[in-house]
Amino acid sequence: MAQVNDLSRSVTAFDPISTLVVVVEMSKARWLVSGAVPGVERQPLKKLEPDATALLRLIERWRSEAMRAGRPINRIGLAYEAGRDGFWLARWLIARGIEAHVIHSASVAVSRERKRAKTDRLDAAMLMRVFLGWLRGERGHCGMVVVPTMEEEAERRPSRERENLVNERSRITNRMKSALARLGIRGFKPHLRKAPERLTGLRTAEGTGLPANVIEEFRRDMARLALVREQISSIEKTRAERLARVPDTGPHAMVRLLARVIGIGIETADMLVREILSRKLRDRRAVARYAGLTGSPDESGLKSREKGLAKAGNARVRRGLIQLAWRFLMFQKDSALARWIAHVPRGRAARERRQ
Repeated sequence: MAQVNDLSRSVTAFDPISTLVVVVEMSKARWLVSGAVPGVERQPLKKLEPDATALLRLIERWRSEAMRAGRPINRIGLAYEAGRDGFWLARWLIARGIEAHVIHSASVAVSRERKRAKTDRLDAAMLMRVFLGWLRGERGHCGMVVVPTMEEEAERRPSRERENLVNERSRITNRMKSALARLGIRGFKPHLRKAPERLTGLRTAEGTGLPANVIEEFRRDMARLALVREQISSIEKTRAERLARVPDTGPHAMVRLLARVIGIGIETADMLVREILSRKLRDRRAVARYAGLTGSPDESGLKSREKGLAKAGNARVRRGLIQLAWRFLMFQKDSALARWIAHVPRGRAARERRQ
């Protein structure tokens, strides 16, 4: 049976004689490009403006140098670290016949010295070392990130935008409640639609009304809350219309199927499909690693302890799966797993409930 590639190592045989290896240390102001050119003793290093066309010209120049040295190039491997620029460069290079990879930043081991030197040149050399190890098929050097298509990235935007808007709504509401608490007012709910009309009727602990500046600030905050609510409603309405328009397509059919499960709504189902089920993960352990739900043991000599969840993964997926676990206990109380968790002795619960 074919194994699913987990991107922890390359599954293609690496021939250093006919492979041009390039790494790019990217920043906002410039790119530092390092190469391992077959037949060329030196390891070239070139600073470029953030320009993909200039990068492609540099790669072709290095290919020509290798051919002049008697080493025809059959494969070009390029890698850069995941960051601000995202995946557009990888897609652009792949469309032009270059094998482009995006390195997971947290998978690269760095020096643990208290004051280690860090420059673009040293970072490029480090990326070259880990990328060569990855190309040789050795595990532990680095891990690659799946390069999504532009359509896949666009499909994730509504759910992520809604999450940001919900956080913004909570932030504004909590700030207003804190301001009221300083005046001795509790129980007021600023997120209600009729809250602006009730502002003038509020009384502080001293029995006076709210100061004029506070009322004006709250009215501006409530106007922002109304705008956030409107935008959240617009996202949900647009998504419902798309699901109704083409309900039987692959992702939409999966979202509708998951939403039939008790305790899972459209928002959670959409997150699961776009963030997890659209990926080719090998098994449930790979899902846990992707979500950051694996353990973080700390063992040395006689010391052995568990520091809790690693949290080194997709935070949205992790929050969603933890919420699903609580919903399982809420809506599936009579299941065997829920009964087992409820009756685990408290002394053992901390360790056994994570297994």
